[in-house]
Amino acid sequence: MAIADVLDTASLESQIAEAPSPVGPARKALRSSFNNHAESFKTGADVRELVMARALTVDRVLALLWKRYPFSQSDDIALIAVGGYGRGELHPHSDIDLLILTQDGIREEWQDDLAAFITLLWDLRLDIGHSVRSIEESKTAARDDVTILTNLLETRTVAGPDNLRAKLSTEVYSDSVSDDRAYFIAKREEQRRRHEKYGDTEYNLEPNIKGSPGGLRDIQTIGWITKRHFGLESIADLTRFSILSEEEYQIILSGENFLWRLRYGLQLIADRNENRLLFDHQRALAEMLGYRDKGKRLGVEMMMQEYYRTVLALAELADVILQYYDEAILGSDEQEDIRPLNKRFQIRNRYIEAINNQVFAYAPYALMEIFVLMAQNPGIRGIRAKTIRSLRAHRHLIDDAFRSDLAVTTLFMELLRTPHALDQTLSFMKKYNVLGRYLPEFGQIIGQMQYDLFHIFTVDAHTLRVIRNMVQMRSEEALTNFPLASRLIHRLPKLENLYIAGLYHDIAKGRGGDHSELGAEEAIAFCERHHLSQRDTQLIAWLVENHLLMSMTAQRKDISDPDIIHAFARAVPSQVHLDYLYVLTVCDISATNPKLWNTWRASLLRQLYIEAKRALRRGTETPIDRNEWIQATQSEAREILLAQNISDEQIDTVWDVMDEDYFLQDSTVDIAWQTAAIIRHGDNPDPLVMIRDTRGGPTDGYSQIVIYMKDRAALFAATTAVFEQLNLNIVDARISSSQDPYSISAYVVLDERGQPLGKDQARKERVRERLVEELDDPEDYPDIIHRRTPRQLKHFSFPTQVTFSNDTVNQRTVMEMITPDRPGLLARVGRILLDHGVRLTNAKIATLGERVEDVFFVTDDKGAPLSDPATCQALQDDLCRQLDESVGM
Repeated sequence: MAIADVLDTASLESQIAEAPSPVGPARKALRSSFNNHAESFKTGADVRELVMARALTVDRVLALLWKRYPFSQSDDIALIAVGGYGRGELHPHSDIDLLILTQDGIREEWQDDLAAFITLLWDLRLDIGHSVRSIEESKTAARDDVTILTNLLETRTVAGPDNLRAKLSTEVYSDSVSDDRAYFIAKREEQRRRHEKYGDTEYNLEPNIKGSPGGLRDIQTIGWITKRHFGLESIADLTRFSILSEEEYQIILSGENFLWRLRYGLQLIADRNENRLLFDHQRALAEMLGYRDKGKRLGVEMMMQEYYRTVLALAELADVILQYYDEAILGSDEQEDIRPLNKRFQIRNRYIEAINNQVFAYAPYALMEIFVLMAQNPGIRGIRAKTIRSLRAHRHLIDDAFRSDLAVTTLFMELLRTPHALDQTLSFMKKYNVLGRYLPEFGQIIGQMQYDLFHIFTVDAHTLRVIRNMVQMRSEEALTNFPLASRLIHRLPKLENLYIAGLYHDIAKGRGGDHSELGAEEAIAFCERHHLSQRDTQLIAWLVENHLLMSMTAQRKDISDPDIIHAFARAVPSQVHLDYLYVLTVCDISATNPKLWNTWRASLLRQLYIEAKRALRRGTETPIDRNEWIQATQSEAREILLAQNISDEQIDTVWDVMDEDYFLQDSTVDIAWQTAAIIRHGDNPDPLVMIRDTRGGPTDGYSQIVIYMKDRAALFAATTAVFEQLNLNIVDARISSSQDPYSISAYVVLDERGQPLGKDQARKERVRERLVEELDDPEDYPDIIHRRTPRQLKHFSFPTQVTFSNDTVNQRTVMEMITPDRPGLLARVGRILLDHGVRLTNAKIATLGERVEDVFFVTDDKGAPLSDPATCQALQDDLCRQLDESVGM
């Protein structure tokens, strides 16, 4: 639809002349025009017309204001638009960059009027940035600062004589300011630093539309270099030089239009110069742009997928063009180094290229071969621009016949089996849209996001990070960071099986249904098409279908329970399956979210692996003997204590009243440490609080806080409230009751920075003293403090879910809770359990992005499972109501 021009220039000029101050009429005219633009945008107007119409509106107002001053009659001063405004582009809150350009400097008679004009600009309440320079001063500034130089490449005269701007442009384009080579190197380095700032990935959860890879700044960088090198006014002019095909220009044009729509709508919603697609605005923007939820797919996820696919295509194209410039500008004097690879490909100056541009036409399998050659020759830096173009022109040949061609499938399996950085090769294949065409199921997940804080990468980006982790698991560094997985990966019979499982483990996300089961079906089809054996096919399908089994067991179940270990081991067909599954699980978790992988989760997985391995050796037909487990634990711990000159009688006095569950924990060192401290504490009526950081074992890199005191119903609620006040984050809790009035509670904690308490003995002592003071009378526990909820968490509220099931073997109730994360959560849960007379015996704490998925093992006040349905319903209702109220639902 056309943009209505509501700015009556003649009328506005009259109002400005008659008004005591021109600010009022000018601001009113701008506001009316901008409101009209905003309404036009919401009803589907062309964003390119809107962006240019806004710039034109500002032009007219500024020109009218300029005319009010006597200096406007001089031929030696002009008002120049520079930067984005100089291109004739203005978004709702874009900066309006102005240069007051003079021939030789500011005349004395202009000074007061110029100061008044600049003050007037500020009073308009626009985001105006200005500078006042002569032509010579502008040249010097451009020579010293590449940003100023870039701004001066894009100029328009808003008011005053145009010859000043023309003269300045001539000077700016000259080698006396910056030669072609220096400018290109500076802009390429600027782009490298900018991409590095955003993690060198297009896939950020809250991307910057302007600065992220593939964003508007990349398009602008091409334009700037184009102008400086060719003296052209527009990227479109590159088509005349055969540097840019018409199709490629349309990709840039449509991509820029899409990003402009996002940016325009975003700035309307945020009401400021905002370029970050923050969670705060994503849903509202998707709704404004017409993205609607379809089934289980959210409209915001569809908008973000289009964003990611757009910037991926733009980043690919920017690479091609900048590589062309690299060759044309920097490579002209470089000596040619050509090394043949085979009849179809050669390496030229470390870039692979097709010997002629028809290679892919007469040998389509070369579309796969080129990536195999890259894998086999790690010195190759990339693909030459002309070959990328040829590849892009022929990738339509990747059809069903191509996918089933024995030569192609053999090449792809050779790629998987070649020792190299497979993730990098697959990333090249994805970038040039070969991987998504060869594996259409992978193509479906490119750019697919999940609107949460747990999955911080799109599905395809996460998948390639999993592959990267698998590749790096064979490095020396992995021996330190992933000691067990790095040893196991060298024992896996076929690495390609692991890679295929990694490639397919999330392939079916977003389709509805169980993505693990659907992914297993896709994996089987892949294996059959690539002629894998039935044994390998079954292994890969099992890994894909069960890729969450180990992490869910470790994080949500009590793996100190022999029955849990036995049930897990029964689900694993063999030791080989366990080894593959462990490595896949470690690579998957550590690729999901950098904050998710930590020493605590590592210790849980390691413990589960070791116990499952023992169970498989023993045979899963023979259940683990609970009493045998307990006796072995006690025997090991007793040896440690006897070595400390603690008698059997002293040990038995403590242990004889302990619940059996206490001895099901994995660390006998912890049991010995706690037992010794209890013995030393003697009959002291004060709570015993033990604090230590641990090195090695399941709590490596954490602080343990163990509390031994008379058991009270309010103990858990009081303790979690104190931890909340002390800014300590609980990652695991174990509460063991005994037959006498005492209980022992063990917490694994981190401070507010995610670190153990470390060597800060003074802080440890403060924590200990505070706990002793507050827990002296747990019924009088401190209030739950109300800390501010972090910004991102506020946008992911969802109803709390609470479910109950009974653990008949251990005579307790399992309460599973899924709820939004927020400060003080466990303290609130503790208070609610107390109010309902429910006691906690153990807890599994798991925070997954914005979601908390905690499992509590509870009993009634007599130590029995919760058997009354009405009691469970009342507890469930209260938990959901109070927790939802605390996040404003």
